[in-house]
Amino acid sequence: MHIFGKMKGMERFFVLSGCSGGGKSTLIAALAARGHATMAEPGRRVLRAGGPKPWEDMAGFLRACLALAAEDHARALSLEGPVIFDRSAIDALSGLAGLGEVVAAPGFRYASPVFLAPPWPELFASDPERRHGFEAAVAEYERLLGAFPAAGYAVEIMPKASVAERVAWIEARIGPPAGAQQG
Repeated sequence: MHIFGKMKGMERFFVLSGCSGGGKSTLIAALAARGHATMAEPGRRVLRAGGPKPWEDMAGFLRACLALAAEDHARALSLEGPVIFDRSAIDALSGLAGLGEVVAAPGFRYASPVFLAPPWPELFASDPERRHGFEAAVAEYERLLGAFPAAGYAVEIMPKASVAERVAWIEARIGPPAGAQQG
């Protein structure tokens, strides 16, 4: 069992990534409701702030996501216990690499393994911020399946299960929220 209060940086920074529409944001909200420190998905925050739109300027959008991911990582250093990120700098770097744009890896890391949400057609839905279809989401997932190991991370695929079961699955791997620790 980890003693998160004594852990520094990357070994307590957990990434939920994977297929768009795979239930990551819902899971992040449920983990936050249980008291876990979380970082919201950069992509939706970029769009809500009026930043570049992926359907108009994918490279600009991904660079903005990368900048937010770096800010999130720096901000997380001041938080106690495990911190759960909805996507990461690696997601943005992978997308930029897919466009042929090579960007240097950030000077920070996350915990390994990274947890990936698999394609889940029953959950997937387009919305004003997610305009791509399920086929593009699956292609993104396949790219990430290779990108994380290439960046030195192990990957664990999250189960297709209820939100409560997924919360329990994540907590079995990362431990309780900071306020629930026993000393």
